[in-house]
Amino acid sequence: MDTMIPTPKPGEARCPRGPSTQEIVHRDGRPVPPVLAMESYRFLGDEDIAFDRYISPEFFAMEMKNLWPKVWQWACREEHIPEPGDYHVYEIGPYSILVVRTQDGTIKAYHNSCLHRGTKLRPTGGEGNATELRCPFHGWTWDLDGELKRVPCPWDLPHVTAESHRLPQVRVGLWGGFVFINMDENAPSLEDYMAPMQDHFKNWDIANRYIDLHIEKELFANWKTAQEAFMENYHTQETHPQLLYGNGDENTQYDIFTDNVSRFYATNGVSSPHLPKALSEEELINTMLVGDRTLLKDELTLGEGETARIVMARVLRKVLGETYKADMSRYTDTEMLDVVEYSLFPNMVLFPGLSLPMVYRFRPIGMDPDRCLFELIFLRPVPDNGDRPEPAVPQRLGERDSYTKAQGIDPAFGHVYDQDTNNLRDQQEGMKAAHKQGQTLTNYQEVRVRHFQQTIDRYVLGKEPS
Repeated sequence: MDTMIPTPKPGEARCPRGPSTQEIVHRDGRPVPPVLAMESYRFLGDEDIAFDRYISPEFFAMEMKNLWPKVWQWACREEHIPEPGDYHVYEIGPYSILVVRTQDGTIKAYHNSCLHRGTKLRPTGGEGNATELRCPFHGWTWDLDGELKRVPCPWDLPHVTAESHRLPQVRVGLWGGFVFINMDENAPSLEDYMAPMQDHFKNWDIANRYIDLHIEKELFANWKTAQEAFMENYHTQETHPQLLYGNGDENTQYDIFTDNVSRFYATNGVSSPHLPKALSEEELINTMLVGDRTLLKDELTLGEGETARIVMARVLRKVLGETYKADMSRYTDTEMLDVVEYSLFPNMVLFPGLSLPMVYRFRPIGMDPDRCLFELIFLRPVPDNGDRPEPAVPQRLGERDSYTKAQGIDPAFGHVYDQDTNNLRDQQEGMKAAHKQGQTLTNYQEVRVRHFQQTIDRYVLGKEPS
């Protein structure tokens, strides 16, 4: 323990070394957007989080019964089903949802189960186009609006009517190009559920992006174990030591907005407080990975009174603008540079930035509490000419496969994700081996993990969050 640093009172914890995130971004060359100028932290307690929540089949079963059928979760992007008749199968645990674009362009969702003997209307992982929804077992058929269209041998089914056997619908919500579903008829609207994210994202135009890269990785870890690994920057000093030379890890800002929405905000182009000596502004510029430096010699030169962050943002506007054929001039320095990560409960993580425009999704694989699927998606801006590229086809990786094997990923970036996911099996197995039956969290840097678990309590245990 560092005895030279005074112990803060609970709820007052902040990194005592170096400038805060707000101090860093307010030194930039452009004004900070209002949504990034706010802070919203609160102390949520310091009790241990029981390991049973991650390893117990009984707790997992309660999640499947009390959580997943009652929350909004994104099923696909609108670009996955652009034309009438396009469909996409979304699955979580035992639940299978068939998302369809109808003939009039409306998006609807149905429980993916025939009303005859329960066969799936479309198989697991199914995508495609159809003019009707026909069961492959006996041929019962519905139109895209869920109306019963045809029943073989109707003389033997006088008890079946179009009214009694309409496909049961699942609620659908749309935001930012994402298609959300909710199996609970009594759940709040998507708009209320995800507020204030809509307001925060107004300047980032998430709808006008396309899937440039989509990687699925199977993990030996509970879905919460995996998701929580990406909720904090506390692990960077040990897991990603190479990043300390250009990332403000320990002075990352953490925000809690509602039961369903939280954020972390980490600065790039600065030295980590963990370094024994801060890098100079010129040395920080040299940490940039922008391709052939000889082509950017003038842009990479520090002007009078400029910081590395100002130079980096200027270069990224040029490089990314040319790469994606889009005008980046309206974005501020922090929007170009920094890691802003929003979480929407239960399993969506969204980065609105331009240099790291990722989306994560974490789902259990089947009914196994020890396995999950981690999806990494890059959402790039649609070119200014409006030509939207086709969404990238998912690339599936096994647990032992390196991210560097995925086509289209930068090897250095893939290495970072290898470092993250290589910890997870050991953590999942370590929780089972533990004598101490819970994890002890930091008050500030891991507040989003505690917040996440408290919201889970609301659904699984009927316990209101703090």
